[in-house]
Amino acid sequence: MKTVILCGGLGTRIRDVADDIPKPMIRVGGMPIIWHLMKYYASFGHTEFVLCMGYKGDVIRDFFISAMSAKSVLTTVDTNTEHVQFAASDEFANWSVTLANTGQDAMTGARIFKVREYLNNEPFMLTYGDGLSDINLDLLLAYHRSKKLTVTVTGVRPPARFGELQIGSDGIATGFNEKPQASAGMISGGFFVCEPAVFDHMNNHEDLVFEQGPMQSVVREKHLAVYQHDGFWQCMDTFRDWQLLNSMIDQEKAPWKVW
Repeated sequence: MKTVILCGGLGTRIRDVADDIPKPMIRVGGMPIIWHLMKYYASFGHTEFVLCMGYKGDVIRDFFISAMSAKSVLTTVDTNTEHVQFAASDEFANWSVTLANTGQDAMTGARIFKVREYLNNEPFMLTYGDGLSDINLDLLLAYHRSKKLTVTVTGVRPPARFGELQIGSDGIATGFNEKPQASAGMISGGFFVCEPAVFDHMNNHEDLVFEQGPMQSVVREKHLAVYQHDGFWQCMDTFRDWQLLNSMIDQEKAPWKVW
């Protein structure tokens, strides 16, 4: 089963960390965050990746081809895509990586639609290149298969940024929760599993947003399952998020680090 990773966005909210590289290439603990994500998938045996590149995709391509060319065997698939097969190594053990140029301005749905030819009409994993988790991918996949629906999305608790206040009608606090994740509703954490039928809800329009039209269509057909994950999940949207992830690495308390 291949894993599609969306890594073509502009990442405008984290420009105060780096504005000359795409967000998935921002380093956490000395390596790009996308490498951490791919290592996590690989730890569950998912080593075939399709990267949907866009903004500054050459930086991602250079990382996988130029910097590591001595450890890989490179085969050109076509003029827009390179396919990299890595031999056994500590950093990229037996990974197969397809580097797909999905366009500078394409939205998420358009990027996914453009790589369907690499998925062999088979189910696939899908995630974003800027989020980390300790989700059990084996259980996620088993849950998806048990539901027999088109898409499964992982529901996560939003990270707490501020203390949560409960306030009475008289303006007096009735509660203060420093870490309110448990009481907050779930949000999409990415980490999807998709059947090929998901493409029946999509098209080749550059402005197609996967999280809008396609997902709403799947929901209307009652074909979206939610795998609930109450463990660690953290996206890297801001400078503060980047600091948090690095501090976890520095303190050797990174829940996603399984190697």
